[in-house]
Amino acid sequence: MRRLFDEELADLDNSFTEMGMLVAQTIQKSVQSFVDHDREGAKAILENDHQINEREAAIEKKTFEMIALYQPVTTDLREIVTILKAVSVLERMGDQARNIANSTIRVKGTKHIASVEQSLGAMGEQVATMVSTVMEYYIKNDALGAEAIADENQSLSKRAAQVRFDSVEGMKEDAELVDSAADYLVIAGYLKRIGDYTTDIAEWIVYKRTGKIIELNPGYNYFI
Repeated sequence: MRRLFDEELADLDNSFTEMGMLVAQTIQKSVQSFVDHDREGAKAILENDHQINEREAAIEKKTFEMIALYQPVTTDLREIVTILKAVSVLERMGDQARNIANSTIRVKGTKHIASVEQSLGAMGEQVATMVSTVMEYYIKNDALGAEAIADENQSLSKRAAQVRFDSVEGMKEDAELVDSAADYLVIAGYLKRIGDYTTDIAEWIVYKRTGKIIELNPGYNYFI
C-alpha cells in the first residue's frame, strides 16, 4: 500500500510541476504577444487555455481520490493539501494570461509608447521566471527560497508602479495615447496579480515544509 501511495504521489508531483511550467510559458507568450501586437499569437493562447483548466481538474480529482483512499497524515497530507491549494492558484494565473491575450485581440490604440511596452515585456519575463522559480522551490522543498519570492514580488510592484506613472504621463502629453496607455495599466495589473499569486504558492510551500501558515503578501502595493 505504501509503495502504491508513493508512486501515485510522485505522479501527482510531476503533474503539478508540469502544469506550473506550462503556466509560466503561457504567461511569457501572452505578454510577448501583447508587446508585439500579435493577435494571432494571442488567439493561439486562447485556443490552448483549456489545457490548463483540464490539468487543474485532473489534479484536483486525483488529490481527493488519494485522500479518500489512503487517508494520509502529517507530511504526506501536507504535500497533497499543498498541491490541492496551489493548483487552483496556477489556474488563476492562467486566467490572467488569458486576460492578457484577450486584451491583445481587442486593443484599440494605434499609437504606442515603446518604453512602456519594453517595461511590460520585462515584467512578463520577471513574472514567468518567478513562476518557474517557485515551482523549483516546490520540487526542492525549499521553504527559505519560497519566502524570498516575496522580495521579488516587491520588485515587480515597483515596475508596475513605473508603468503606471509612465502611462499616465503619456496620456497627459498626447491624447492619442489614451487607449494604449489604458491597456498598459490593465496589463500591468494582470501581471502584478500573477506576482501575488506566486507568493500564494510560496506560502503553501512553506506550509508543506514546516506545517506553518505564513503571510507573504502583507498588503503593501507599489502599484496603488
